[in-house]
Amino acid sequence: MDMLRDLKTLQFEYGIEEEDRCWLYLQGRYQGRLTEACAHATFLCKLLRDLRKLIYEMQVSSYRSVGSRYTTPKDELKVGIIGGGHLGKQLAQVLLHLVPIPPEKLWISTRRPEALEEFQKLGIRCFYNNASLVAWADVIFLCCLPSQLPNICSEINTSFRKDSIVYSLVSAIPIPRLKRLLNHTNILRPHYQCVEGFANIWQSNREITAALQDPVILLATCPYNPAGGIIINIKWLEGVFYAALNTCTAKDMPHAQTLQIMNKLFLSAHTDNCEENGASCPKLQLQDFISQDYAKDMPQRRPLPWFDLTAVQLRDTPFSAKLLTWTSLQDHIIQFYCSEFGFSLTKEQQSEVSTSSIF
Repeated sequence: MDMLRDLKTLQFEYGIEEEDRCWLYLQGRYQGRLTEACAHATFLCKLLRDLRKLIYEMQVSSYRSVGSRYTTPKDELKVGIIGGGHLGKQLAQVLLHLVPIPPEKLWISTRRPEALEEFQKLGIRCFYNNASLVAWADVIFLCCLPSQLPNICSEINTSFRKDSIVYSLVSAIPIPRLKRLLNHTNILRPHYQCVEGFANIWQSNREITAALQDPVILLATCPYNPAGGIIINIKWLEGVFYAALNTCTAKDMPHAQTLQIMNKLFLSAHTDNCEENGASCPKLQLQDFISQDYAKDMPQRRPLPWFDLTAVQLRDTPFSAKLLTWTSLQDHIIQFYCSEFGFSLTKEQQSEVSTSSIF
């Protein structure tokens, strides 16, 4: 609810000179960037949560098949946010309500934890110890100012586990510098491009949690879709796939089981064009992610190699061309993305996103 709707003198636009009103579109663009950033962070956490569940189920099934009574403990996703400013607060709200991350599995480290009383009342741990947060969390979101990042990196760059995923929302710091500052390779950094000539759909005064439950807004955040004038670089999506592979490798999953899980996870949401038995659906193969020569000689029980996510996002991989040209795979990814938010695309919406792609 917009409490200022009928109070024009208190609205942001009031008093702006006519010749300066041409810059008001930047307000919508800022809201769009914030909404997309929260949407894609939420998608990653949902995906990792579902991936861990599938790995757990497969491990339990393997133990039972050999008659073992041992059961591996459930591996719930732990998320940390460094930075308690506007972005950090918005992200925490979205993760808490839309993933949802249980409050006890969400920590926030900020220099002013006393300013986060509303989150503390919900059971979220708010404190100031960046190294402690990094040592605990599976996914770490960097939501600080660019000027603060070097000092933060010096505090945390010896505390990571190898499989910890660092997700940087500090847009001014490129991936190569992040890699040097953090001394870490399991890094994801979304890169957004603004496209001219698109209507502002972002509604600057709307809560992001509510906005992402609106099919129009959600569809605009979808990979491959330029609606709303803001698109995410497809190399981010490539990094997400390889991050999922690394998660399986960290659990010592044989590559055959890893591919089985990847297909079950990413290609589980079918389009209207899929045949009833799924024969027309795409299937991810080993050579989609590693070279054919390497794939040919891999023993069946060996896990996939560990991938440097920074290199994946900066250079071409065997999977790069698939994401750009394999239309059926793109359609399944779009459908899967929306299904993670509890939304199923109609045939018309699927066609709209597919035909509007600018990649």
